[in-house]
Amino acid sequence: MVAVSQSLPRIGLGMAALGRPGYINLDRNAVFGDGGDKGGRSVERMQQQANEVMDAMLEESSKRGVLPWFDCARSYGLSEKFVGDFLRDRQIQPNDVYVSSKWGYTYVADWNVTLKDGQAHEVKDHSLSNFLKQMEETAEHIGEYMNLYQVHSATFESGILSDERVHQALHKCRQERGWAIGLSVSGTVQDDIIRQAMTIHVTDNNNDNNNNNNNNESQQQRRLFDSVQCTYNLLEQRPYPALIDAHNDNDNGLDIIVKEGMANGRVLQNTVAQTYASSLSCQADQLALGSILAQPFQPRVLSGAVTPDQLISNMKALDISQQLLLSHNNDNNNNDNNDNKSLSLSNIMKDCCIESDKYWKDRSNLAWN
Repeated sequence: MVAVSQSLPRIGLGMAALGRPGYINLDRNAVFGDGGDKGGRSVERMQQQANEVMDAMLEESSKRGVLPWFDCARSYGLSEKFVGDFLRDRQIQPNDVYVSSKWGYTYVADWNVTLKDGQAHEVKDHSLSNFLKQMEETAEHIGEYMNLYQVHSATFESGILSDERVHQALHKCRQERGWAIGLSVSGTVQDDIIRQAMTIHVTDNNNDNNNNNNNNESQQQRRLFDSVQCTYNLLEQRPYPALIDAHNDNDNGLDIIVKEGMANGRVLQNTVAQTYASSLSCQADQLALGSILAQPFQPRVLSGAVTPDQLISNMKALDISQQLLLSHNNDNNNNDNNDNKSLSLSNIMKDCCIESDKYWKDRSNLAWN
């Protein structure tokens, strides 16, 4: 587990596309072959592929002097097992890595890529009993490495935002295990969920107080969530105001993590993004992630790489973000330089953005492959 005083890594490796044989990212067949080929996506083959990408993350992080970061979930197939096995095999110490995971979904696809119509790959359950069950499962696989435990895809409908029993259990997990507590959000109302989550507080018992009297000094309220993981990218930008609010929250700003930074591969096919990337002499993936890292709400971002080369390219977004920030600062100091303004972060974001409803409708049509 990383010491609190250490700075948090800016880019991590999300295991959604490596911990199971199928996912909705575009063009997986180019890496893994036909989804019907069990040999190409066997447990052993997927773990080998995950190890290769995780090795690349270790190497790239070492070169940059930053902590490697791996993000799992109970529903990402065997992601927690893959990460735990990998870290122990490489003899990585808990203080030398940052690991996050999520609870709330159960993987039920039985290692299949495609399912019959109506069948689900994962089933949501934000109940107290499921949290307690999945917390123990996570602890078994990666417990000594864990830094952040997140509610997976919190919604108003799932009840997680109003269930005080789960809130207290999450806080108890933080107190007893030392894991920060977060939530991930998706869909067209991400911003509303973030704002609601920021209002949730729990009783923080002061165990160091030797006074046995239950007074106001020994029981204080603190915000439940330390972190939020949100979809935000060149195409989907609706949550921006809520993320600014979360970053500037008076009760210490939330740790903001961005997922699906390349919109499941759709950004790579976006001609506007491709044109801007060419003008900046970088790749579209680097522009996509770099534009996120340069945002004023200071997010961390997850890579969805499934090959070492993809991961190495994604990590260069750290350099592009600095280039974009420098250009942004120069624009503010030189209002007459139209050439620089044309490549400004604000122009890139404005020209690539699409309507949120369209973004999520298009995403819902992506097939598992």
